[in-house]
Amino acid sequence: MKKLFRFFKNYKKEMIISPLFKIFETVSEIVIPLLVAQMIDVGVANHDANFIIIYGCIVIALYIVGIVFAIISQKYSARAATGISYEIRKNMYEHINTFSHQELDKFGTATLNNRMTHDVSRVEQAIGKFLRLILRSPLVLIGAIVSAMIIDLKLSVIFIAITPVIVAIVFFTLKITDPLYNKAQKSLDKVSEITRENLQGVRVVRAFNKQSDEERRFTVASKNLRKAGIKVTNISSLLSPITTAVINFSIIAIMWFGGLQVNSGSLTQGEIVAFVNYMTQISTALITVANLIISLIKAQTCAKRINEVFETKPSIIETNSTPIEISYDLDTPKIEFQNVSFAYNSDAKYAIKNLNLKIMPGETIGIIGGTGSGKSSLINLIPRFYDASQGAVFVDGVNVKNYSFHQLRSKIGLVPQKAVLFKGSLKDNLRWRKQDASLEEMAKAVKISQSEDFVNELEGKFDFKVQSGGKNFSGGQRQRLTIARALVGEPEILILDDSASALDFATDAALRKAIKENVKSTIILVSQRAGTVRNADKIVVLENGNVVGIGKHKELLENCPVYKEIYDSQTK
Repeated sequence: MKKLFRFFKNYKKEMIISPLFKIFETVSEIVIPLLVAQMIDVGVANHDANFIIIYGCIVIALYIVGIVFAIISQKYSARAATGISYEIRKNMYEHINTFSHQELDKFGTATLNNRMTHDVSRVEQAIGKFLRLILRSPLVLIGAIVSAMIIDLKLSVIFIAITPVIVAIVFFTLKITDPLYNKAQKSLDKVSEITRENLQGVRVVRAFNKQSDEERRFTVASKNLRKAGIKVTNISSLLSPITTAVINFSIIAIMWFGGLQVNSGSLTQGEIVAFVNYMTQISTALITVANLIISLIKAQTCAKRINEVFETKPSIIETNSTPIEISYDLDTPKIEFQNVSFAYNSDAKYAIKNLNLKIMPGETIGIIGGTGSGKSSLINLIPRFYDASQGAVFVDGVNVKNYSFHQLRSKIGLVPQKAVLFKGSLKDNLRWRKQDASLEEMAKAVKISQSEDFVNELEGKFDFKVQSGGKNFSGGQRQRLTIARALVGEPEILILDDSASALDFATDAALRKAIKENVKSTIILVSQRAGTVRNADKIVVLENGNVVGIGKHKELLENCPVYKEIYDSQTK
């Protein structure tokens, strides 16, 4: 938890004021039993109504003051807790955005989402409780014991005796529940992961009539979460009744021994009532401390998960944050791979092996190969989503590692395999590469991407509201709009990663023709369709991460068996 203290620095004032006003509230609570004892011993014993009214008004005034102090304390503790959680979430989101694809793959979306929402909320709740109770409970405990000792030293031994007993009960309970909270959090991650998968893939689940299978999978994960939750709840729920039982026996002891002293005249009835009130205060304080410690343990588990994210360093590091001068030369390759090999981690086999490839400015390159041949891995090295395990990748003669992320990626218009649009207007989506793009620029991109027909029919056209994920468009429409988004701003390098897979052959052909006639970028076409890449200036054929052929369509038909097999399987 202490690793998160750096987020507390902007809330020092709130963190001082909240406990301070709790102290004032606590003092008023400790004084009240003494006043009540006086009302009984003096006012009631002497039938003095004025005394009872005066002391009663003082007690009511102290209650009101205590409530006001409690509200002020609550207000500032809430400010501190919500402010700190805001700082954690903001910094956590910024840190996650520095992750490369490798770190995102390692954690997974579901657990990152849980850590940024549920775990931070648990920390927020613990901070709020801590500020309100960390001084109040010990002060109540000490104040009640001291007050009891002032009233009668012998009888206060009961207070002193039960305190370590309850502390031992609390400590033992928390020691058992600590690892169980961690297990419950992991079970929650699993439930979140399955829920997310099913909601995103609901059409696939229904298409294959797999609702029952997915329900069973969800039920198993939910049962594991329930078991973990029940186990930890069963143990922690014992805390309150056990401590209550100890307190009740203590009250019985007070009444017994106190009654004997009342009979002997060494204690008054009011003092016995005060003793019982102090015992109740002590029991409440100890149970509150126990609940606070439970909250802190939960928060500690969550803080570990949060710190695990913060402590994960991105594998792709920006070595230069300032733009560098580029000398453009038609003889310098726009993109060059020099002896590039790449594996997703040290234990995995190479997805690309010993790749040497030059792509000149203005060229259109086709990359083709079977599933798992390394096509997407190759293009992911250009914008530095991953770094080459061996060798180097150059853009405009400069190693991609020497660019700032902004300068490198602003050169590239990338259309990924999965077409994703974001909630907002169509205009907002098309302006992702260039925020000040004009309507004419967007209209041109829409026309090239073969989206003009259906975009013109949209209500409001570019002001049309896109649902989350672009769910109010078909798959082919989403693909064409993502191509339009990449074209806005005229990128120097246009990468189309199997981005026409949802298009019919006629639309695909029209798209390629429009790109060839209107786009001056260096173009990389990644596809499993031979028809998509056949007219490229150069075609790179991949198989199991190896380049097995580079050349034009006719050359590869004669010299590359892998390409010929792909072409024949799609045309004959």
